[in-house]
Amino acid sequence: MPCLILASNSPRRRELLAEAGIDFRVVAPPMEEPALSGEHLEPGQHAEALAYFKARGVWERYKPNLPVLGADTIVTDGRRLFGKPRHREEAREILWALAGTRHQVITGVALIDVDGVRLIASDTTFVRMRAMSFREIESYLDSNQWQGKAGAYGIQDRDDAFVQCVQGSFSNVVGLPMELLKGLLAQLVMRHGQ
Repeated sequence: MPCLILASNSPRRRELLAEAGIDFRVVAPPMEEPALSGEHLEPGQHAEALAYFKARGVWERYKPNLPVLGADTIVTDGRRLFGKPRHREEAREILWALAGTRHQVITGVALIDVDGVRLIASDTTFVRMRAMSFREIESYLDSNQWQGKAGAYGIQDRDDAFVQCVQGSFSNVVGLPMELLKGLLAQLVMRHGQ
């Protein structure tokens, strides 16, 4: 696997890349990502656009001699898009909206090669979440495990017993669809004849 730059501060994405044996360096995107508004885009397109925004920000500022990887995860119940909650009250609203539903977790992935060629795709996983009581939600909010997580929950958290069923890529729900990423990285390797 080629060495790359991860345009993200996400510890979960770092863990997934390290577990896959992919050599990488972290460079935080230089700009604040835009707010969610899915007015003119399908959810997958929205996730892809945010991933590209992150990767392009790093690529344009630093012009690195390594491919740049950007990723962004969103959650949708089919009507609304949910990103990372900004505060406890927003996390509570998101959890109430998702409790007892089958919703989609979508991660957009953008790779920009050293010469500016870009590969962009997304993956969708369906997640069924059980109904939750007020006490369970408040206890989860008290744990602060909702912070920095699209949909206000982390499927990888040991204490997260809310998820009943996952259809699709588990790593996609964590924040980086590794199967999809490996396919994109293989395309980069083929471009360079390695």
